[in-house]
Amino acid sequence: MQEMNSQDITKLAKALLNVQRQLLPAAKDATNPFTKSKYATLNSVMAASRDALLENGIWMCQCPVPVDTPGAIGLMTKLTHTESGQWQSSIAVVPLPKADPQGMGSAITYARRYALTAMLGLVTEDDDGEAACGRKGTSSRAQTPRRQTGNRQEVAPEHSELPTLEGVTYQRVSAQDGRECIVASGNTQPKKEILSGLGFRWNAQRKYWWKYADAV
Repeated sequence: MQEMNSQDITKLAKALLNVQRQLLPAAKDATNPFTKSKYATLNSVMAASRDALLENGIWMCQCPVPVDTPGAIGLMTKLTHTESGQWQSSIAVVPLPKADPQGMGSAITYARRYALTAMLGLVTEDDDGEAACGRKGTSSRAQTPRRQTGNRQEVAPEHSELPTLEGVTYQRVSAQDGRECIVASGNTQPKKEILSGLGFRWNAQRKYWWKYADAV
């Protein structure tokens, strides 16, 4: 039986735990023309996970492998902790829609996004305008005044430790790990040095700044 992980994965598991704390839900950025349903493309899945993997020293590799199943292709996904060399892998077997290069490419792309989301525990967000940090949650910080604005709760900066920045709106949402996030949106680029100094991180996919609320 093929080995699916190194003998010891202690350091890898610790790094992957940090990855899961940082993961952003992948946005459903495309529509299936047959089912008319939204789904997250491979680009979206990679955008949601790439930074967290790199920041924690995880090398991710995906490559086709031979399988015994007729009319199918195998894809190996391998996560390697670069510091320790510890690794974990999985093999997904996907039927070929047709036996030509286009069919193979389609099957590989399909397998890549599903295999990676499964290995990382990555979720996809609904196409309802929610932030990539996750869905709105109920805050345990009752002392922080807020105003309801659509699907999110807007933080009133004059009653918090966040500075009032012209053209910038703060909103509090819940991340997939249950922790609260603060999203800074609006005219943020002129204020990027201030936001970075406050601990905010830039989400290039969604074009806003965010950080965990308990880091305020």
